[in-house]
Amino acid sequence: MKQVISSEKKPVKLWLDHIEPGALAQARNLANHPFTFRHVAIMPDAHEGYGMPIGGVLACDGAVIPNAVGVDIGCGMCAAQTALPGLDREILKKILGLIRAAVPVGFDHHKRQQDRSLMPDPARLDGVEKSIVRQQFEAGCKQIGTLGGGNHFIEIQQGDDGHVWLMIHSGSRNIGLKVAEHYNRLAVSLNERWRSEVPKAWQLAFLPLETREAQDYLAEMSWCVDFALANRKLMMERVQAAVQEIVGPVEFPQFINIAHNYAVMEEHFGKDVLIHRKGATRAFAREFGIIPGSQGSRSFIVIGKGNPESYCSCSHGAGRKMGRGQAQRELNLQVEVERLDALGVVHGIRNQKDLDEAPSSYKDIETVMENQSDLVDIAVSLLPLAVIKG
Repeated sequence: MKQVISSEKKPVKLWLDHIEPGALAQARNLANHPFTFRHVAIMPDAHEGYGMPIGGVLACDGAVIPNAVGVDIGCGMCAAQTALPGLDREILKKILGLIRAAVPVGFDHHKRQQDRSLMPDPARLDGVEKSIVRQQFEAGCKQIGTLGGGNHFIEIQQGDDGHVWLMIHSGSRNIGLKVAEHYNRLAVSLNERWRSEVPKAWQLAFLPLETREAQDYLAEMSWCVDFALANRKLMMERVQAAVQEIVGPVEFPQFINIAHNYAVMEEHFGKDVLIHRKGATRAFAREFGIIPGSQGSRSFIVIGKGNPESYCSCSHGAGRKMGRGQAQRELNLQVEVERLDALGVVHGIRNQKDLDEAPSSYKDIETVMENQSDLVDIAVSLLPLAVIKG
């Protein structure tokens, strides 16, 4: 831990030396929220989000806050170790071509519905009144196995364990967004009706756990977390198939999955509380996790230390240091391309609009990892070989 701010109703504990003013203001709002338990934990990759900083961990006693989970419910990472010791550049290009043909990116969905048995069972939501998931289910059958946009990626990496790894970052696509937006609007409306003491400008409208609305949200959120995992698994199957089509039979001895946008009941400091991880990864003792860098820096397979002060959590990545528009305006296209080319990374940066995901738009992952040395140990260090960005 780097510093503690104790001037609010609850302390804010930060695992970074410098935090942008907007994210710090949001952390202070969390610390003054009436349902916040004990303290707020801010991870070293933190930056401003909607209501709550991305890279934040919040424990609530008695309520759920939709904006403290975020709009991409269940977004997370999966990584598969391969038995391959390495891959050359021409092979990588062929593999990427097959992946692009099999996995829609950006706003694209599959033209036909995928196998419905891959979807989480919607019957779980029979008790939810006006279920958003049920309304979106048919469309979701075309979304499963798609990458999405923004910072979502598929990356082929070289591990210092002597193995090539496959890594995917994606979430619950449009179906999760619709759930998040609906329940946040509902929370805002109810908070206004109740004349809540939480200012609307904080964007931290809540649903008390004893309410039907909170239970409906938690049920639909949980479904979206499982959908996001199913989405990543289907993409991973197709990435693995692309690898095998080019290089022949390959074994995949290890698979790791983590989510970093969700809320779940856990026991901390002797009390059952609802932990909200928004852009934060669970890091229980001896638990494997994934912390990606940027497409021009190292990523890491980590092992959690179970630090109670972070609510057994760690960062979910490097974290942005520049907004998307700022990166597109200010970064130099030639410099960013030459940087990736010099590293030998097969990448997709072609024009100015691609610079929102250039390595220079992200914080230094080495500093991020140093700042959370009390949260995780590094098990495997991974260098990027080839990347597809959403």
